[in-house]
Amino acid sequence: MLDISLNNITVNYGFGDVLKNISLDINKGEIGSLIGPNGSGKSTILKLIMGLENPKQGTISIRKNATIGYLNQMANIERENCKVKEILYESLNEILEIKNKLKNYEAKMTNASNEELEKIIIKYTNLQDKFISMGGYELEEKIGKILNGFKIEHLQDSYYDTLSGGEKRLVLFASLMIKNPDILLLDEPTNHLDIDTIEWLEKYLLNYKGTILLVSHDRMFLDKISKKTVLVENGNLYIYFGNYTYFVNENEKRLMLEFKDYKDQQKKIKAMKESIKKLRYFASLGNNERFYKRAKSIEKRLDKMEKLEKVKEVKAIPLNFNVGSRSGEDVLVIKDLNINYDDKIIFANANMIIKYKERVCLLGKNGSGKTTLIKEILKENNSIKLGTNINIGYIPQEIKFAEDKTIYEIAREYFKGEEYELRSVLFKFMFIKDTIYKKVSKLSGGEKVRLKLFCLMQSNINFLILDEPTNHIDITTREILEDTLSEYDGTILFVSHDRTFINKLATKIIKIQDNKLVEYVGNYDDYKNTIERKLNVSK
Repeated sequence: MLDISLNNITVNYGFGDVLKNISLDINKGEIGSLIGPNGSGKSTILKLIMGLENPKQGTISIRKNATIGYLNQMANIERENCKVKEILYESLNEILEIKNKLKNYEAKMTNASNEELEKIIIKYTNLQDKFISMGGYELEEKIGKILNGFKIEHLQDSYYDTLSGGEKRLVLFASLMIKNPDILLLDEPTNHLDIDTIEWLEKYLLNYKGTILLVSHDRMFLDKISKKTVLVENGNLYIYFGNYTYFVNENEKRLMLEFKDYKDQQKKIKAMKESIKKLRYFASLGNNERFYKRAKSIEKRLDKMEKLEKVKEVKAIPLNFNVGSRSGEDVLVIKDLNINYDDKIIFANANMIIKYKERVCLLGKNGSGKTTLIKEILKENNSIKLGTNINIGYIPQEIKFAEDKTIYEIAREYFKGEEYELRSVLFKFMFIKDTIYKKVSKLSGGEKVRLKLFCLMQSNINFLILDEPTNHIDITTREILEDTLSEYDGTILFVSHDRTFINKLATKIIKIQDNKLVEYVGNYDDYKNTIERKLNVSK
């Protein structure tokens, strides 16, 4: 049975078709994912299903009486003087009302006469049957699991409008899960989640009794839960019946076949053009109408032929960080670090050493002090010592440039070279032709990361510190970033919740644990294996 059906949908915003005559079916109970470059139309598809946008042409069908829940990328609802618990429980008014009525009936039963008791029991039983069918007795346990999973139990009595953007989104997400709609539409659900919460969410969604269509750039998350992967690219959909890894393998085969078909067609076009040329030449020699007609016939066939587009290859960022002179062997030493905020202990006698050319991932739950530690490292103190000859390059969570400047103007400030050389390097960073005149205020998250990397690459950086560099960037940009950093000849300290990114880059994990800094050798998989071995030993 189909829950969602898109038929021959075209979307146009006035500068060309964003989606071109696409069709997509999502079956009841299916978990599907939309992937593709930023701006390709993934979020648009979710908004079309929700009825928040209308297509230029085509039809959208939703299973009759199916309830839909939608998680937007942004926490975009405003609630003044509204407590978090009101938002969390707002969909449960009917079931909570029934619960209160049952309690009232129970109270009445204690003092009722035999005649009254019989009537109350009948009403109570009927109401209880409805309460059971609505999952009333499992409700508290279910809500507890969701609030605990999202780690927001402590926010219930807070006012919603006082929360941070990330906290607001967690509250809206939890509220959505409590509502338990038949169809879940999730736009980048792992944003603002730490790894523990992401792994909890994976298990929760795999056991969800409904249909899920989501947008995500988290490759391991997609591998764990997605059963159908839909690539949105150049206005078209390419559907693969498997997870992200399955998609990667099958998509490569598709691209190879498309490239072969393109080459074969080009050979055929070339042969047809040569035939036309020869026939016209022969016709001109003897003014032979038959040759002219044959040439015209081939020309018509050529004009009617649907031309295949050449498969586009993604240009990789050049792996040429100029690290200047190398640093000392000990790049960073932290000894007996203590940090307290408002009587809350963040670090207590914490210690850490980072050696030359190590790639260290700083891991920890949200609020554990990852960004706090990075800020302390940048300003140094008595407990934090940088080694000799250190030149730090820092990419914060929120990258800022002068908003009124263009990509070219920012790049020119850092690049020492001729105009043609600068344009050539920017091209390799995927800033092509006139896009270099794009204002910083109009840049996407991925574009800002690429521009910041460009700037750092010109600055003799030998110690890179990155605070969640994969936030809001698509899979292609993440992979380019991974390749670039893997070839970097300096030292890296980074924070990330992208387990695939950590696996490909990290040589060491530093976990913030019980206000200490605990070291694990290897990448994320190595860290998880170590934790599991310790758990098995303790059993």
